[in-house]
Amino acid sequence: MTPSRRCVVLDASQPAEVRRVAAALAAERGFDETAVGAVALVVTEAATNLLKHAGGGEILLRALPETEERAIEVLALDKGRGMRNVAQCRSDGYSTSGSPGIGLGSIARLSAVTEIYSQIGRGTALLARLPRGPDHSTAWSNSPLIGGLTVALAGQTDCGDAWGAVARTTGTALAVVDGLGHGPLAAEAAGVALRAFQSHAAQAPGEVLEAMHASLRGTRGAAAAVVALDEDRALLTFAGVGNISGSVVAAGGSRRLFSHNGIVGHAMPHRQEFTYPWPRRAVLVLHSDGLTPHWRMDAYPGLEGHHPSLIAGVLYRDFARGRDDATVVVVKDGAR
Repeated sequence: MTPSRRCVVLDASQPAEVRRVAAALAAERGFDETAVGAVALVVTEAATNLLKHAGGGEILLRALPETEERAIEVLALDKGRGMRNVAQCRSDGYSTSGSPGIGLGSIARLSAVTEIYSQIGRGTALLARLPRGPDHSTAWSNSPLIGGLTVALAGQTDCGDAWGAVARTTGTALAVVDGLGHGPLAAEAAGVALRAFQSHAAQAPGEVLEAMHASLRGTRGAAAAVVALDEDRALLTFAGVGNISGSVVAAGGSRRLFSHNGIVGHAMPHRQEFTYPWPRRAVLVLHSDGLTPHWRMDAYPGLEGHHPSLIAGVLYRDFARGRDDATVVVVKDGAR
């Protein structure tokens, strides 16, 4: 998946810069003038709100793949005081002085998907997906539901993390890759590994890791995790090497997925697969070591009911280390 473009919003000059970046991204993706204007308006409102209500934050912009949805995904993240009444803030006519005045209600009308998660004292996360045109829907239509983000280390243009998902006859295959280190060589390794995954996604996760291992010889290597979801049998098969963390969150708690030590492409142990239950309404979280593994979903009441991209954004906001590339991928069972 294409890395997100991270825009820090800390002073009054930066909403205009975020607007320019978002409009350029939309134009690159073939949005018409009206759709580009909608993207620009939404990110301007979101960035202004970050300054007014939270003293700043960041906005992540991602162009969704053409094979998924023709849309721009916007995540606005802050650690401010939070909203006491999200429903009121989203209502028509509700706005604040100093903003463009379109309000969250209008953001929702311009977007195919809009969700907000807020906690008093911990901040707010806004997700908006803006379609390229009225004939394109970005509703929750896929099963399982998948969302995520990849953010390069600050100051880097190349990202050493990558992730991808491929539909299989028996379900969905998913991979998360972390090229060693960061920068161009890490990005090269991640790209090689992801292409190997895409070519072999129909195989079992352990076999996919073997294919990655062969392809990564001659590169600096990577950590990688591969998942196969079988919703009919309610099973998840996992194979991982290196520091990709995985957890399945379901009623009754969470379960960590086991990954072996090693480096794919250099010193990979004998591949081993592990099978876990994949119950209804379960949530799978995979992330690179750009995040600390100390998060707990139960610290965020109601978050598991939101779109996977919003869940990923909240975890990134609160647990990114800030000294490496970061990837978070969230998968939800299709039953909402």
